[in-house]
Amino acid sequence: MKVSFGPRLSEIKLKPKEIVISNKDPNPKVNGKGIKKIKEAGIKVILNVLKEKGERRAFVLPVGGAFHSPLMEPAREQLASAIENTVFKTPSCPIYQNTTAAAVTETATIKTNLIAQLTAPVRWSQTIEQMINDGAKSFTEVGPGNVLQGLVRKINRDANTAAAIFEN
Repeated sequence: MKVSFGPRLSEIKLKPKEIVISNKDPNPKVNGKGIKKIKEAGIKVILNVLKEKGERRAFVLPVGGAFHSPLMEPAREQLASAIENTVFKTPSCPIYQNTTAAAVTETATIKTNLIAQLTAPVRWSQTIEQMINDGAKSFTEVGPGNVLQGLVRKINRDANTAAAIFEN
């Protein structure tokens, strides 16, 4: 479970082992451990406090796990082993990873960043901004829906976005 809200998040004291910030965007997301008590009581309290402080958007964003947060640390070792035992070829274009928001071409760095991505906050806005600064003008979303296209256009209205469509 994630809770999404804006800058007033820093005004709330969070218990670090139960609720954590899972991205570094202007509208941060918070991951909460899958404990029913936290889901039902703690999240409601946070939402109410934010609304009292004048936050216009505060809502629960359902997710499948506490990804991009320290709560995923127990899975890190197994993921690291799988990544380290996989052969990576040098990419033909720079790879932007959401832990650093920087263009990467070295396979060792790509592996390191993939492992870090499991427990590190997402830097989505910074990554898209860096890609645009580096000359990217078009973005193609692969997968169902168009959420990422909307997020890119929110960052830069001039960005060209499209969906990759696969037929069965």
